[in-house]
Amino acid sequence: IEGAKEGFETSIKIIPYVVGMLVAVSLFRNCGAMTFLMDGLRSMMVAIGWNADFIEALPTALMKPLSGSGSRAMMIQSFGPIVDSKALYVDSFHGRLASMFQGSAETTFYILTVYFGYVGVKNSRYALTTCLIADLAGVIAAIFLAYLFFH
Repeated sequence: IEGAKEGFETSIKIIPYVVGMLVAVSLFRNCGAMTFLMDGLRSMMVAIGWNADFIEALPTALMKPLSGSGSRAMMIQSFGPIVDSKALYVDSFHGRLASMFQGSAETTFYILTVYFGYVGVKNSRYALTTCLIADLAGVIAAIFLAYLFFH
């Protein structure tokens, strides 16, 4: 009973950090910043002559460090329209890549915000930089492997 009581108190303490993170993710998605960013990246890839097929799945990778559920929503959107209870593009290149992104990165900002906020860490030193570098390495590896196996 004491453990359950302490868990409830912990949940109450982290609510402001979770709400703040959810609001930030919602603002990023709904203000058009994601679409603007993807269009810019696609134009840049085409301009330098690279294959830009991975751009369709990239919102999943960009959302993953912010929110696990937000990145899952982006992954489902990358699957395409749903007809007769079946997604049409689940086995497409960008559908598979978006699925790979789910396992290639962590919810870095969520973890740092909630846990560091709850514990009261004021100086995170290199935690954010290290986590984002690891996320980037996972995303690059997922893109490479998706082109290797599915393209």
